[in-house]
Amino acid sequence: MDKPTHVYVTYIRTTPEKLWSALTEPQFTRQYWGGGSNVSDWQAGSKWEHVHGGDHTSGCCTAGEVLESDPPRRLVMTWADPGAPDDSSCVTFEIEPIKDMVRLNVIHGGFKPGSVMAGKVSGGWPLVLSSLKSYLETGEGIDIWAPSAPVTETAAVAV
Repeated sequence: MDKPTHVYVTYIRTTPEKLWSALTEPQFTRQYWGGGSNVSDWQAGSKWEHVHGGDHTSGCCTAGEVLESDPPRRLVMTWADPGAPDDSSCVTFEIEPIKDMVRLNVIHGGFKPGSVMAGKVSGGWPLVLSSLKSYLETGEGIDIWAPSAPVTETAAVAV
């Protein structure tokens, strides 16, 4: 069985520098990521954590190692639940300026067969990236914890 790779592409009316800051600076991350913050020095080889709460003491829900950091163009890091470090994967953020906007590619792959995390990120990234786009374009993220509407047959689109 092939390992799943999730690819998300979004266009955001912002600059590469502002998008990089939104991805890496805790005071911005918590504005669109349900109150959670990404914490690291963002140097290759450094640890990173996604933590709950503004004081960074309320618990880590995702962590890993920064594999590559090329501000404001590319960030690559491992990704795992600290309670299940063997279910590790890799996420890549690619930022490309296009006129008055940026194209953000998020590639999340390298999942092990039977990965629980693969299912979590397939539902999580669309919400987080939509909130990121809203935050950068309007100053306010969306509520990523709001219950989602069930997909109906008429709303489903085959790709």
